[in-house]
Amino acid sequence: MTRRLRTSRPMRHPKRAKQRSGRGVIRDMVSISARPTAVEGRVVPGHWEGDLMMGIRPSAIATLVERTSRYTALVALPDGIKAHQVRPYLTRQLLRVPEPLRQSLTWDRGREMAEHQILSADTGIQVYFCHKRSPWERGTNENTNRLLRQYMPKNADLRTLDQNDLDQIAAELNNRPRRTLGYRSPAEVYSGLLTSGDASTI
Repeated sequence: MTRRLRTSRPMRHPKRAKQRSGRGVIRDMVSISARPTAVEGRVVPGHWEGDLMMGIRPSAIATLVERTSRYTALVALPDGIKAHQVRPYLTRQLLRVPEPLRQSLTWDRGREMAEHQILSADTGIQVYFCHKRSPWERGTNENTNRLLRQYMPKNADLRTLDQNDLDQIAAELNNRPRRTLGYRSPAEVYSGLLTSGDASTI
């Protein structure tokens, strides 16, 4: 009779629960709860939010938005979206930002940020992570990504865009006046931060 059974086994045994291997876990995360309260008011410049924006998988770019000015930087990821492939390009982009405006970076819990401690050591920027399933905690970045979908829809292959293409898209977005900025553009506000006494004394 057992030969006629689908599994050819006379008895069924319960499956053992899989033990967590630790793979894919971001170690030593600092929660957004530990982020300075001054960041919420957008008065202190130099606090950024970031994320991966996906196209046709596995194509993606990284987006960075400065909270005070809404200034956006886009980062091409030609090598892939794993942590060791993303970090060098993020590091290069962040090092282009003047040191006084490199205060913090808030990211979702994506595994592409698993090397956040190396990123912090190389750039001097503190990385904070949203709570689980709470991407809205980096709302400035989420809103910016929605604007960017006008240029890069979800069904686009983002590997066709190089860094020059992304810089042009970012420039167009940064030079668009925003009501929330008193109808100034993010580029105008960001330029003011670069020359302000506040930015030079942080």
